[in-house]
Amino acid sequence: MGDKTAKETIGVLLLNLGGPDSLQAVKPFLYNLFSDRQIIKLGPEFLQKPIAWFISTTRHKKTEGFYSLIGGKSPILDITNAQAKALEEALNQLKADSYQLSAFKVFVAMRYWHPLIEEVVPEIHNAGIRKLIVLSLYPQYSLATTGSSLSKFKEVASKYKMEASCIESWFNHPLYIEALVDVIKKGIESFTPSFSPRRIRLSAETLPPRGGGKGEGDIHVLFSAHSLPQKFIDEGDPYVQHIKGTIDGIAKRIEIKWHLSYQSKSGPVKWLEPSTDEKLKELAAKGVRNILVVPISFVSDHIETLYEIDILYRQMAEGLGLCLRRTESLNTHPVFIEAMRDIIIKNMKELKWIG
Repeated sequence: MGDKTAKETIGVLLLNLGGPDSLQAVKPFLYNLFSDRQIIKLGPEFLQKPIAWFISTTRHKKTEGFYSLIGGKSPILDITNAQAKALEEALNQLKADSYQLSAFKVFVAMRYWHPLIEEVVPEIHNAGIRKLIVLSLYPQYSLATTGSSLSKFKEVASKYKMEASCIESWFNHPLYIEALVDVIKKGIESFTPSFSPRRIRLSAETLPPRGGGKGEGDIHVLFSAHSLPQKFIDEGDPYVQHIKGTIDGIAKRIEIKWHLSYQSKSGPVKWLEPSTDEKLKELAAKGVRNILVVPISFVSDHIETLYEIDILYRQMAEGLGLCLRRTESLNTHPVFIEAMRDIIIKNMKELKWIG
């Protein structure tokens, strides 16, 4: 980049949790996950890693069984790479139309499995990139997710000369909401294929917007978010507030009976309530028969959607007499890619990196 007249490449880094890319990777992945004190504190700090080693050693065989049911690995890296590719193409198309930049280059880094943040940041620097937008793929901020990922990024990036801007949350971005509304509408249509969107809207107008009541023809939307220790919220973490902000944005666009629950808790501490399995039992007891699950805090498929919802909760629902279906994950949904592009462009305008 010695030529000052050369157009500059802007880097974009997508941060996600990561997941084991083979059954052999499950144990070290779990160790990395439970070693992070920002997620859960396991005793005194000096015992965190020994306890994480014990948990990963005792739990990995059971967890490997879950992954074996969804193809023997997490698909999260493949999907995040596909998101990055689509986003890079969308940004470069916009650049060609509007902005005097040589290119956008999008990278992917994971918190707990390869490619790790500490591996990718040097790669970005070595590519000659000196301006970087960092986008967490957790729409709703929590210290345990975005907070932990950005903390690790800043620790690693401090060793390199780069100007970085970190986007912490985008839970109510209009295009993100639009993408969710689209998959919810399609999910509702899947229960009764003969329904047109117009008929769905008409039927929804007769329903109270926040659940309750019976009727076997009713479709209840269950927003299932990744759980979090209750202590985080008690100490001011905005995660639940952001989740409800996303749902409020959806409810303004489409009238639905909705409920909120939390999945994927682990460990002996008190977690957010109600849990998704408890909520399913509650809805069944109230006479609800049709449930559309929306994995509200996830933007791509991984074990929480493919195993926990599609296998575990679906089997539980069948036993309760429920018809349970799930919305498609956003993955590379065109409107979701457009949302990420818009978030990044607006951020760069605020920074005056582009006009």
